[in-house]
Amino acid sequence: MKSLKTLVCVSSFALCFGAASMASAASFSPIGATFTTGATGSIVVKSPSSFQQPVTCKAVFEGKVRPDGKADITKVTISPGSSVLCNLPNITGLPWLLEATSTSAGKAYNVGYTITSFPPTNCGPTAIDVALASTPAPSPSITLAATNQPLSGSCTVVTLNVGATGVTIVP
Repeated sequence: MKSLKTLVCVSSFALCFGAASMASAASFSPIGATFTTGATGSIVVKSPSSFQQPVTCKAVFEGKVRPDGKADITKVTISPGSSVLCNLPNITGLPWLLEATSTSAGKAYNVGYTITSFPPTNCGPTAIDVALASTPAPSPSITLAATNQPLSGSCTVVTLNVGATGVTIVP
C-alpha cells in the first residue's frame, strides 16, 4: 500500500511538473502566416574563411508559422555588408526550425552554412539560443536576436538581428 501511495505521489508530481512546463511554452501566431524579415537585418559571423575576424552581412529570413506554433525558416538570403565573404555562403540545414520556449527566448535548430573558398568553412548544423521580442496586434511583429552563439566547424554567430511583421508570439 505504501508503494502505491508513493507511485500516486510521484505520478502527481510528474503531471504537475509537466503541466507547468507546458504552461511556460510560447508559440508563434497566427498559424500558417508567412513572414519575411526586413532588409535592415544583419548578421555578424566569425569562421575559418574570415580567419576568425568578424564579418558583417545583411540578412533576410523567410518562413512560415507551422500548425504546432513553431516556425520554419525556409530561406535565408545573405547579401553584401562589410566583406566580399558575404557573397560566398551557401546556407545549409534549411528549413531552420524556430521554437519559442517563452515569449522572450527560443532556439533555432539546424543553423549552418558553408563557404568553399580557401580556407573552406563548414559551419553547423547547430542549435543556437535566440532572444525574441514581440509586439501584438494591431501591428504584430517579432524580432529575433542572438549573441555569441557557437556553431560546429569553429564558427560563431557574433550577433544576429532581424525583425518581421505579421507574426507575433503568444504565451
